[in-house]
Amino acid sequence: METTLRGVGVSHGVAIGEVRHMGTAVLEPPAKQIPSEDAEREQGRAHQAVDAVAADLNARGNLAGGEAQAVLEAQAMMAQDPDLIADVDRRIAVGSTAERAVYDAFAAYRALLAGAGEYLAGRVADLDDVRNRIVARLLGVPMPGVPDSDEPYVLIARDLAPADTALLDPTLVLGFVTEEGGPTSHSAILARALGVPAVVALPGAGELAEGTVIAVDGSTGEIFVEPSAEKKAQLQAAAAQRKAALAGSTGPGATSDGHKVPLLANIGGPADVPAAVEAGAEGVGLFRTEFLFLDDSKNAPTEAKQVEAYRKVLEAFPEGRVVVRVLDAGADKPLDFLTPADEPNPALGVRGLRSLLDHPDVLRTQLTALAKAVEGLPVHLEVMAPMVADRADAKAFADACRAAGLRAKFGAMVEIPSAALRARSILQEVEFLSLGTNDLAQYTFAADRQVGAVSRLQDPWQPALLDLVALSAEAAKAEGKSCGVCGEAASDPLLACVLIGLGVTSLSMGAASIPYVRASLAKYTLAQCERAAEAARAVDSADEARDAAQAVLSGE
Repeated sequence: METTLRGVGVSHGVAIGEVRHMGTAVLEPPAKQIPSEDAEREQGRAHQAVDAVAADLNARGNLAGGEAQAVLEAQAMMAQDPDLIADVDRRIAVGSTAERAVYDAFAAYRALLAGAGEYLAGRVADLDDVRNRIVARLLGVPMPGVPDSDEPYVLIARDLAPADTALLDPTLVLGFVTEEGGPTSHSAILARALGVPAVVALPGAGELAEGTVIAVDGSTGEIFVEPSAEKKAQLQAAAAQRKAALAGSTGPGATSDGHKVPLLANIGGPADVPAAVEAGAEGVGLFRTEFLFLDDSKNAPTEAKQVEAYRKVLEAFPEGRVVVRVLDAGADKPLDFLTPADEPNPALGVRGLRSLLDHPDVLRTQLTALAKAVEGLPVHLEVMAPMVADRADAKAFADACRAAGLRAKFGAMVEIPSAALRARSILQEVEFLSLGTNDLAQYTFAADRQVGAVSRLQDPWQPALLDLVALSAEAAKAEGKSCGVCGEAASDPLLACVLIGLGVTSLSMGAASIPYVRASLAKYTLAQCERAAEAARAVDSADEARDAAQAVLSGE
């Protein structure tokens, strides 16, 4: 009998197929003592396993490229963390086997992360995956990961580690569903990059029996268990209709009455550029430069290395717009040379622009590299700072840009509620705003973006979040300046219309979402978008806001 479940849709499309569950490694090895003379051999085994797992993660990253590569390289760094390895060696020296020492050392580190605030707690799933891979290698059992299958299927998991998501084969994995995760988790971001339909934060997903046929709607978050033939046909027809609409949607973004809406791409580096160009991106709205810095957590990349990477991206968009975010380090992206190691709550500490202002040499080198990279190119370069809290932050950043001789527009990201509330003040120092809706939601609702249990508060349809977007857009309009959205909210085709109705002037998203958003905007006038935005802000919950906007745009 057909039943319907609802999670959080994070990647567009419809998938219909049989359930296959993610395989897991033996999680807890037996506790047994070894004689002292075996300690050195066991330590050698542990080091070999750690190095092998790190090498495998880096290799997977090289194959995947783009954002996935940076995420996997960060996991490899977790595996080789010197403090963790020292703890493993210590445990072996007092009698543990290599596998048990790894398990216990990671458990201790896991507890530290879990208790260090919700933001870092979101890294626990990545840490567990690294642990399981090392322990599996030591025990000689299969690695955790995607099941072997000759037939296409829908993958079910408690959560998906980046190492698994990055190399999913879209010809076999029709879509995936997870019990945990949120709309801005690594799994969600990588799913959008792959173009695989996905639903996260679905309680009880693991209870779906192997081989059960389900239909996954990655747009609505609905899961239909044992769908009827009629439901399958309905979903497939809707998917075909969307595909046809996408095929007919080309050119610059605009509403049906000609109001221009530049559609830009979020990228992590040069490897992401081809997909952005293929999707028809009119430029880059968020170049996450921190991925360049994550190659080596102990040393910043040289100016020459930065110039090379930046120029490759800038050259890809002649006459286009490229918005570069300077290094956003801290919280879940710690860098030994930049961020404090002993903060009780790094998400609320020295991160983003705060780190750079504490280390002006790092900021100066990056801005100088950007100035050199753009020389002689016709691209429209814009540079923005993350985690701007007030006018003083904005002024400090603009002054640093001018001191570096950077010929570009200077901007501020709105990720902290104070920046939205005082947007006009900030705009006295910079030329544009860019809303990072992922972090703005996190800080507005005190709801970690990686924690599935609070996913309803991470929903970008929350009316309070829409109010802050409207405040920022109204301030930019009053000052005659621009206000874009570069958070994942921009990738929702319906919400994109609402954002434009709120006064947002450009949208930036993962390349795979651009055709969907372009087709959606082309169906409605600016006035319709404005009415939908007004309706969404007039209610009190995310679900009501979504329904209200849909009712306006569908003419109900």
